[in-house]
Amino acid sequence: MKLIAEQPYTKIERQVKSIEQVDVEHHRTMYLYDEKVVTQHHEFPIRDVFDMSYRFIGGQGGLLYLHTSRGVFPYTVKSSPEQFVAAFKEFTEQWRTRQ
Repeated sequence: MKLIAEQPYTKIERQVKSIEQVDVEHHRTMYLYDEKVVTQHHEFPIRDVFDMSYRFIGGQGGLLYLHTSRGVFPYTVKSSPEQFVAAFKEFTEQWRTRQ
């Protein structure tokens, strides 16, 4: 299995305590391999990932969307996922022509 690209993303966990709400940021990494896309809690075989897209929100990052056979999965990103998405599209174009 060959690593093609990595993309940092953030998961916000809201913890409600007796008198306050606290947001805890978890910094994670998404990995694009030649066989699958891997996040902290999911693995998507490359054949099940149809597309990736992203949308910037304000000036503070945005959302990276994985369009899969199981639905669309959004991931919060603070840096541009442009290179990650381009690597995915280039790899899958080559992969699909070999299939």
